[in-house]
Amino acid sequence: MNGEVRILRISTVPLSLNLLLKGQLGYMVSKGLDVSVACSYGPEIEELKAREQVSYYPIPLTRKFNVFKDIVALFYLIKLIKKIKPHIVHSHSPKAGIVGMLAAKICNVRLKIHTVAGLPLMETTGFKYRLLVAVEQIAYKCADWVLPNSVVQMEFIKNNISTDDKITMIGRGSSNGINLDYFKKGENYNSERVALRVKYDISEDDIVLVFVGRLANYKGINELVDCFKILAKKYAKLKLLLVGPFEDINPLSKDTIHEIETNERILSTGYQSDVRPFFVLADIFVFPSYREGFPQAVMQACAYELPCVVTDINGCNELVFEGINGYLVPPKNVKSLINACELLITNPDKRASLGNHGRKYLLENFEQKSLWENVYKFYLTNLN
Repeated sequence: MNGEVRILRISTVPLSLNLLLKGQLGYMVSKGLDVSVACSYGPEIEELKAREQVSYYPIPLTRKFNVFKDIVALFYLIKLIKKIKPHIVHSHSPKAGIVGMLAAKICNVRLKIHTVAGLPLMETTGFKYRLLVAVEQIAYKCADWVLPNSVVQMEFIKNNISTDDKITMIGRGSSNGINLDYFKKGENYNSERVALRVKYDISEDDIVLVFVGRLANYKGINELVDCFKILAKKYAKLKLLLVGPFEDINPLSKDTIHEIETNERILSTGYQSDVRPFFVLADIFVFPSYREGFPQAVMQACAYELPCVVTDINGCNELVFEGINGYLVPPKNVKSLINACELLITNPDKRASLGNHGRKYLLENFEQKSLWENVYKFYLTNLN
């Protein structure tokens, strides 16, 4: 039956499919499944199609709330589902969830799955919060299964949105696990580190804080830059490396953008298809996000044995443990961020000790191909 099983994976933007699910789609193809993807168009599409060997269908989805455009996207998706007749529709991201699950329900798709990998409503209040909860509830009612990608996120959903038995997890969390053969210190790690530091004009004795992800308000970049400005006055050899694109929907403050653009000790690289070099040349990983699903960047930093300073939120606190492989700080708290970073800046032995523990935990719990196989089995078990 495998060769006959058709799957449609839906996301709002192609970046999610190309990066956050890298390799998983191709794995399903290798198991004999017919995999298609639908999302808005972006430059990542050609890379995605070539690497994963999947069919792509454009859908006019936008991350911003727009009733007219969302209804248009719904009709596009209904038309697409009727055309390709998937046995399984699996959506990712809030917007793709509501549109995708509604379309799949209307078309009577046999198996409807929605993965929850972050909830914007966790950062809202009042009417907007109630509206977003209602949207989530509609998506969940249309789905056969709802898969939060972290334990704490599942608890939040069951306490605040829905107690339905269809809300469950695959393994211990994460949407894609991590490829520990790809994210690791290579045999030439030391020489590679030296060469990369020369390339980016970073001296051997500089201490580099690195952040990987969207440069967005909710990622805590305003606080990170404020933290760095204070620490940089005290530590002349400190540098900050920001790896990721600027976010339009949830933008940084103008003061923060100005500081990033003018501070010679802050290096902003923009979007990078391969983030591994930046973990190699860094000393401390800092991730002060307000909300997450199950953050890939934190897993990648742990894989490179970097000590981590992250916020005490779901996802992050399921990968980083206080005093074991890093430190947990409250969201939006610059003082706590400074204190945690300073503990590592001033103690190279502590950096090495904490860094060594992160990779072992990943190996035991989040090895990528094991997760992919569990997703594959989940598909076939529930389809049958």
